[in-house]
Amino acid sequence: MKNKLLLTFIGVFAIAYNAKGQDTIPLSKKVILERVNENNLQIKIAEKNAASAKADYNQSNSLFLPSISASHTAISTSNPLMAFGSKLNQEVLTAADFNPALLNNPNQTQNYATKIDVLQPIINVDGFYGRQAAKSKFEAFQLQTERTKEYLQLEVNKAFMQLQLAYKAVEVLAKANATAQANLKLVENYAKEGMLQKTDLLSVQVRVNEVKNQWQYAKSNVQNASDYLAFLLNEDNSDKVYKPIEDISKTIDINDFDSKLISNRKDILAMDKSVEAYEKMAQMNKMSFLPRLNAFGSYEMFDTQIFQTGAKGYTIGAQLAWDVFDGYKSIGKLQKAKADLDKAQTESEQYKAQSQLELNKTNRQLKDAENRVSLSKLALEQSQEAYRIRENRFKEGLEKTTDLLNSETLQFQKELEYLQAVFDYNFTQKYLEFLTQ
Repeated sequence: MKNKLLLTFIGVFAIAYNAKGQDTIPLSKKVILERVNENNLQIKIAEKNAASAKADYNQSNSLFLPSISASHTAISTSNPLMAFGSKLNQEVLTAADFNPALLNNPNQTQNYATKIDVLQPIINVDGFYGRQAAKSKFEAFQLQTERTKEYLQLEVNKAFMQLQLAYKAVEVLAKANATAQANLKLVENYAKEGMLQKTDLLSVQVRVNEVKNQWQYAKSNVQNASDYLAFLLNEDNSDKVYKPIEDISKTIDINDFDSKLISNRKDILAMDKSVEAYEKMAQMNKMSFLPRLNAFGSYEMFDTQIFQTGAKGYTIGAQLAWDVFDGYKSIGKLQKAKADLDKAQTESEQYKAQSQLELNKTNRQLKDAENRVSLSKLALEQSQEAYRIRENRFKEGLEKTTDLLNSETLQFQKELEYLQAVFDYNFTQKYLEFLTQ
């Protein structure tokens, strides 16, 4: 009997997975945890956000480095002032050019000017706070990227465990199908001998069809779980299905976790850095009321011919600039920055409170999952023993067909419930590790 069941299971299982011509790709948990950091799209998006924030921070280097620009300008003019000035810059002015008639009505004059401008910031207090704000923002995005990677590790763990559970469900329902087929054959023989009514045979046939439907649904779940894992790995899953190398865990490891939210969790640190960035932005807007000191310089070359340098000159200096009043613009910016800071602080407090609430809830869920594993294991053992007894009594004609079917159904149902309970506990434990790391 056992050999027949095994052969039936192996044969049907092989046909089910080879009928579609799919490739079965074996995967280990270690491999997919490594590949998710390299290929996952969500991680790549987080990394690009961090790169964008870093670029914003790099822009603040202009607070220390000079700004240099070069230009070459060509003009042709008969404007009295422009013509006189151009000759003066070209160092070609003569006594004849002071003739009033020529001054008032000059000939067409051409001027080619090459100019190099340099602007060097010296003291810009608001700029220092703006740079610190950009740095805090960049650090916040870095922490968010790391937290995203931790979350994807959790999600891949869950997807891998779901795939394991899906394969195990297929295996259990394959056994259920083999058992149902064996019972059907036995009942058919009894019906031929007149030992059972036709209604008993019909009940067993209905049960066989139910198991087949459940089995097909379980095989679809394998493909669904495989597709989701491929999505996390950013891989094409057409005409292939993943299969875990490791079997699903049938036991649990009891661990205790801290019930208090840790302050150095990366998403908590990212929220703190975000608040810090808003604080620096508010200080930057406050410091915008102070004067700014900048040095400047230019080197100019003039000629009557293009790209020539017949005459040269330079200008250097420093400027102390102060925006005394800009129509309430700076005051409005400061008020907005303070409001944004208050909002960021409130959001940070809310996020921490929600995180603590989630941690407390998950700790309770772990205890509930532990109890559910114990109870479902006991129920599985009892249902297996009940089915064994009923099967033996049925063969001796001491049990009704309906009682045997109910016992058979209950046995496989409890086995699936136990596997689900173990899955729930192990995932809840992984989630608690995520919440406390």
